[in-house]
Amino acid sequence: MNEHVGGMTRRRLLERAAMGVAAGSVLGGAAPALAEAAKHHRVPLWRVAQRRGIVYGGSISTWMYQDDAAYAHLFRREVAMLWPEDDFLWYHLRPSPTSGLDFTYPDMIVEFAERNGQLVIGAPGLVWDEGFGEGWTDDDLWGMSHKRASHVLFSTVRAMVRRYRGRVVAWIVCNEVTDPEGKHGLRTDVPWYNTIGPHYVAEAFHQAHEQDPHALLLLNEFGFDTINQYGDRPVPRQRATLQVLDHLLARDVPVHGLGIQAHLLATDFAERFHRREFRHFLREVAHRGLKILITEMDVLDDGLPPNIRRRDRGVAEVYKRYLDTVLEEEAVISVIQYGLSDRWTEENEDNPRDDGVSRRPCPFDDNLRPKPAFWAIDEALKHAPHRHPYWVPPKARHH
Repeated sequence: MNEHVGGMTRRRLLERAAMGVAAGSVLGGAAPALAEAAKHHRVPLWRVAQRRGIVYGGSISTWMYQDDAAYAHLFRREVAMLWPEDDFLWYHLRPSPTSGLDFTYPDMIVEFAERNGQLVIGAPGLVWDEGFGEGWTDDDLWGMSHKRASHVLFSTVRAMVRRYRGRVVAWIVCNEVTDPEGKHGLRTDVPWYNTIGPHYVAEAFHQAHEQDPHALLLLNEFGFDTINQYGDRPVPRQRATLQVLDHLLARDVPVHGLGIQAHLLATDFAERFHRREFRHFLREVAHRGLKILITEMDVLDDGLPPNIRRRDRGVAEVYKRYLDTVLEEEAVISVIQYGLSDRWTEENEDNPRDDGVSRRPCPFDDNLRPKPAFWAIDEALKHAPHRHPYWVPPKARHH
């Protein structure tokens, strides 16, 4: 999960948006992707997934679909659930500790999804220690009294869930709050833990559930699949997360599922990804009666050669190996892509390759044409065991 905030970062993103539109004009906009779809009678990924009882989602921000009509068209075609990349973050919603709530951007992204018959997941998280922007200082976050911090956090949780009750079907209530080295499995290096106390996690779930008893409420976490680029091992993270979930469930906290971030690192993935170990973890989650969503799925193509053809094959192999494993677990009800096209991946800016070549983590290339990654995802979804669908996207009812 990576944060986009104001200042130069936002300006760079907007400049990239303008460049993307220019490239789309030169290339005929959506024409290449549409021509290829017509040629191969390609079925959109959301429909392939829906036939197996799975919801295929993707991430987008308002500035992307406003500035890039071709990408907006691709997103409408391929996706049944929308994950807001930027628009639910606090720098839009509550730009400073003393500001009121501004629903301008959340309203726009939810309305975009509704116009396209897509479900919405409230993400990246109602409770997170990032996403605040330049209106917040460290003193603001860490220096609030218990009373003030509780009011700021929980009033925001209540307002968001209440406003979109019945329109947002699932919420990431708490994002990235576990730590294998933390007390009782929780991170202690976040402001809410220090200003409110460890019960802030449980209380956030209670507050969200009160506002929308029908929404699926999730904990979302990373680091479960392989040793990551920071050297963190997956099993301790798995154990810490299960410890937190068990603590919440034993106290009747309304947590309904786990979001598993899938920022997959391609370096020696076949050797480092222990299929049986990961399947055991998924079963452990499912045995607790929890649903599982694969969230933020992309592939960091480190360890693969700069040659595009060979690199694309390597990325596709990672997707196929991972999805063939996770989709065996019928508690997995959704797969959410983090960026559909290499045109809009944030990985080039946030995690550039050492050799300087542009990353290719997504199922569609810069020209919005399907890559080997697309066909790998398509194949994995087609052969996934069928499960009873937890959600039926509005667009499925119109076909």
